[in-house]
Amino acid sequence: MAKASARYVCQNCGAVTPRWAGRCDACGGWNTIVEEAGLSVAGPEGKSLGAKKGRKAALMPLAGEEAAPPRLSSGVGEFDRALGGGLAQGSAVLLGGDPGIGKSTLMLQAMAGWARNGAKTIYVSGEEAAAQIRMRAARLGVSESPLMLATETNLRDILTTLDAEKPAVAAIDSIQTLWADHVESAPGSVAQLRAAVHELVSFAKRREVALLLVGHVTKEGQIAGPRVVEHMVDTVLYFEGERGHQFRILRAVKNRFGPADEIGVFEMTGAGLSEVRNPSALFLGDREKRAPGAAVFAGIEGTRPVLVEIQALVAPSSLGTPRRAAVGCDSARLAMILAVLEARCGVSFGAQDIYVAVSGGLRVTEPAADLAIAAALLSSWRDKSTPAEAAFFGEVSLSGALRPAPQADARIKEAEKLGFTRILAPDKTKPLSGGTARLDLLETLDDLVNRFGRPPGHE
Repeated sequence: MAKASARYVCQNCGAVTPRWAGRCDACGGWNTIVEEAGLSVAGPEGKSLGAKKGRKAALMPLAGEEAAPPRLSSGVGEFDRALGGGLAQGSAVLLGGDPGIGKSTLMLQAMAGWARNGAKTIYVSGEEAAAQIRMRAARLGVSESPLMLATETNLRDILTTLDAEKPAVAAIDSIQTLWADHVESAPGSVAQLRAAVHELVSFAKRREVALLLVGHVTKEGQIAGPRVVEHMVDTVLYFEGERGHQFRILRAVKNRFGPADEIGVFEMTGAGLSEVRNPSALFLGDREKRAPGAAVFAGIEGTRPVLVEIQALVAPSSLGTPRRAAVGCDSARLAMILAVLEARCGVSFGAQDIYVAVSGGLRVTEPAADLAIAAALLSSWRDKSTPAEAAFFGEVSLSGALRPAPQADARIKEAEKLGFTRILAPDKTKPLSGGTARLDLLETLDDLVNRFGRPPGHE
């Protein structure tokens, strides 16, 4: 371990001497030289901070009045909603999604909207030629917007261009194509990605430029590269959707300027992405033709209440180990609900294949969907449809008891708006003041099983 040498500093003029002296040779002051400890004495020689000190940071009290950063509206309401009410000035946003999901389409529509609203915008593409982007713009009907376009992958050239043009909004598509000439590795590598994002975010903070970065995702659905990239930016958005559905979900998983888990819903059409103003009606099936195995879940996505249909199929299995498949919900959560039904309610699914799916391509993660999943399973098991006018929400505990779900008022209000007159919810859920829907309270999961009736041998 390297030993730090002694360091003596004059408190009047800041002169540094290797040894103590009674008088400073620089300013002539007496008894002003004091020994100071270095910042770091640990680590191999040349690797630690050493004895050199830095500049003292300015400290400020916690209390104070700070104005909220100004917001830029893109004119794409669902995109602005996922951002928390618009794009904050000086913020850095990272957008990820599967290949072909519509990331570049969404980015081009939003950038054209900001340009039409008077903000100076620059779109930098490292994956497509200018002719390809112009063709997409013509298809989307945004060719006439005053959006400036560049095709470049050299980080130094991109920063020089942004510094000279001073845009209000800049988009980079995508960060995996960028390369910095001071990093000796291939574009898309961890070192290049970390260096490029660090330089871009630092530039955006210094110049107060709203920066949007598009990133590729891995096979696991995570944004490719080190996780530190997601920590560098202010907002992380994921563009989700199933290939077999035309609907796309823009989900905020991190947002320093708004609520996380907020969603925006889009429909992919031939003319680009169109907003879905009422996603609840989108995710519900035909309520006039109710089939066994379907239950309507009153859920919350961010700050938005969303009603979605959960479908289940229980079928005899010819396999030694019955199949368990879940699409749009957590398979571990499904296994827990099946275990509670067997252990606490005496309903066994050990000899049946179980399939559970969430309609519309939406992914449900909140525990409040437990009651709706259980209702769909029991409906298919007893071959008995759930009431067409009923919606479900509630969390199932391992004891079989039902726990209340947060924001019950918003769930009930959304259900009433769509014509539901019955709400099956856990006990202690408070009814909506002035509401029209009837609240059926359930204390345990066994109460739900009794509503569907038990076949012989299950009493």
